[in-house]
Amino acid sequence: DFPNLKIVMEHISTEEAVNYIYSAPDTVKATITCHHLLYNRNALLVGGVKPHFYCLPILKRETHRQALLKAATSGNPKFFAGTDSAPHATHTKETSCGCAGVFTAHGAVELYAEAFERAGAIDKLEGFCSHFGADHYGLPRNTRTLTLEKKSWDVPQTYAFGGSTITPLRAGETIAWSIV
Repeated sequence: DFPNLKIVMEHISTEEAVNYIYSAPDTVKATITCHHLLYNRNALLVGGVKPHFYCLPILKRETHRQALLKAATSGNPKFFAGTDSAPHATHTKETSCGCAGVFTAHGAVELYAEAFERAGAIDKLEGFCSHFGADHYGLPRNTRTLTLEKKSWDVPQTYAFGGSTITPLRAGETIAWSIV
């Protein structure tokens, strides 16, 4: 009844979702998070549950991560960035009933760059992050730019968050790309 209705499946996490988007009409597209491109369920579960990797949709098997990465780096405009950065205070994640969500706002573009570089598709990053979403929604493309440099930086253990803290993805580790 609505052949021109634009639909976005937010934050797909399975190979089945990727296949569905490929087969769906051009009005149906999907977003993919940087953490679903970089991690599988082992990051969440091996060695004990790691609450800062707990998100919804939950991280899946490696076969699903690979399918998502292939779709994201394909250059197909049916797939675009959807950061889903979730700023939950550290104490609300590190509890018996922790909040779902991964905090990536501090380095989402740089994390996407890592994933695209590993896939040998850094040349496809701009379309995925900057063009395909705006094009789908009929919005003008942003004319401002940012520059990424292959220069690692250390992610802080936490960031201030109101009267609390927030623990970012890769806390105490490095990210290989920087915005300069």
